[in-house]
Amino acid sequence: MYFLYSPLEQFEVIPLLSLYFYGIDISITNETVILIVLFLFIFQVFYSCVQTVDSTLSLVPKKFQFLFESIYKIIISLIVDNLGQEKGQPFFPMLFSIFFFLISLNLIGLVPYSFTLTSHLIVTFAIALFIFIALNIICIQKYQFAFFSLFLPSGTSFLLALLLVPIEFISYIFKPVSLSIRLFANMMAGHTLLKVIAGFA
Repeated sequence: MYFLYSPLEQFEVIPLLSLYFYGIDISITNETVILIVLFLFIFQVFYSCVQTVDSTLSLVPKKFQFLFESIYKIIISLIVDNLGQEKGQPFFPMLFSIFFFLISLNLIGLVPYSFTLTSHLIVTFAIALFIFIALNIICIQKYQFAFFSLFLPSGTSFLLALLLVPIEFISYIFKPVSLSIRLFANMMAGHTLLKVIAGFA
């Protein structure tokens, strides 16, 4: 049954401008508007970290530059701890962009009358699938056939390998599915709870 003030109303995708191109719906929705606002916000954050005169970072950091440097330190420490300095450095731009994009998607949903993009499974799954495919391509290019040793631990007997390889392969394939569902469920449940609590006021 549909309620006028349902806490699930905030997750409804509302078309603001209906557009069709050869039968394909390319309408501008509230999701599109929030995504454009988010990209403008991210651009402004990075632009404010840079001086307009010589395009270098300030020696004494400003507020946005301090936020930028704090996130930078968190990501670079995670990369160095897991992959090392030399092996992990090439992956820093990708991981930093993903982290900043996802945290911005989550935080913009806390603004009143905005829209939480990560509360929709299609958004989180599309991001997870894109990252999963990209990482597999990178790993196969870098390690070639040694990449498949991920599914078979060294020193495993043949009989045990018949059991372990399918389990490892299935768990590896379903990682993007489980991670996207977890982010979607956390954001949807959290915002629904906030709406219910706010409704008591």
